[in-house]
Amino acid sequence: MTTPVPELINARPVPRPSTWVWAAVVLLLVAMFIHGLLTNPNYRWDIVGQYLFDPRIVAGVGWTLLLTVGSMVIGIVLAVLMAIMRQGTNPVLRGVSTVYIWFFRGTPIYTQLVFWGLLSVLYPRLSLGIPFGPEFVSFETTVVFNAAIAALLGLGLNEGAYLAEIVRGGLNSVDRGQTEAATALGMKRSTTLWRIVIPQAMRVIVPPTGNETISMLKTTSLVLAVPFTLELTFVTNALGNQKFLPVPLLIVAAIYYLVITSILMVGQHYVEAYYGRGFDDAGASRGATKGMSRRQQAILAAGTVRTNPNLDVTP
Repeated sequence: MTTPVPELINARPVPRPSTWVWAAVVLLLVAMFIHGLLTNPNYRWDIVGQYLFDPRIVAGVGWTLLLTVGSMVIGIVLAVLMAIMRQGTNPVLRGVSTVYIWFFRGTPIYTQLVFWGLLSVLYPRLSLGIPFGPEFVSFETTVVFNAAIAALLGLGLNEGAYLAEIVRGGLNSVDRGQTEAATALGMKRSTTLWRIVIPQAMRVIVPPTGNETISMLKTTSLVLAVPFTLELTFVTNALGNQKFLPVPLLIVAAIYYLVITSILMVGQHYVEAYYGRGFDDAGASRGATKGMSRRQQAILAAGTVRTNPNLDVTP
């Protein structure tokens, strides 16, 4: 017995004229914006092209990237430690983590950077030793904590407080049964954390961490409070004030920020896709057949048909 072939229906999509109206409005606004950019002489695109690859600005881009990467590394390490401490059973460590997060989230980052810049004024000389006793090592504060170190510590410590809550939320997103099953198998708590909980929590931790990285790239412009004078925004502002042309130099800085941010967004997309494997049915099915030949995929499909009586494959 053959299955009757259904009659074809000449289906057409429902017309949506509002889509074309909004497209026309958007195109008109974009055209007006581009026209203003190209015809307004106050933008001084010749100055933008002249300073786009200026060695001082390129060096500022390098320092901005260095501050971003260094502060995020410090922040991630502190965040993982503080999140684990806050979820631990030791009340002293929980208290330390809570106070750290409370303080660095409760005060503005600009104020923290100002204090880090004034560290040598508050403590001209630092030493290690026994309180109210002899000193073992002493050194001048300005020798160790220069502007670059102060900027890195200020940004990293502040970022660690925010990332700690992100990491804690990711750890809490993992089902508690995973930990119970690992404990029943005799795994240590540290082994369970690093091999069971954290790998699954990365799917939740990675997206906001990527957003924090992009935000940190722009937050580095506040290190002038230290003061750190080699960062991109400071350099472009200084050159703009020197040449009495602040707008073209700000456009140069904006171009570099947009390019770097776009690269980071693409990288974030691939990292999220990597840690999201297995949570998407379509991605899981593609991953199951990845690497198979066409013959192997056909055999797999045939086996699925044979084991599913509800599928009708008769012509």
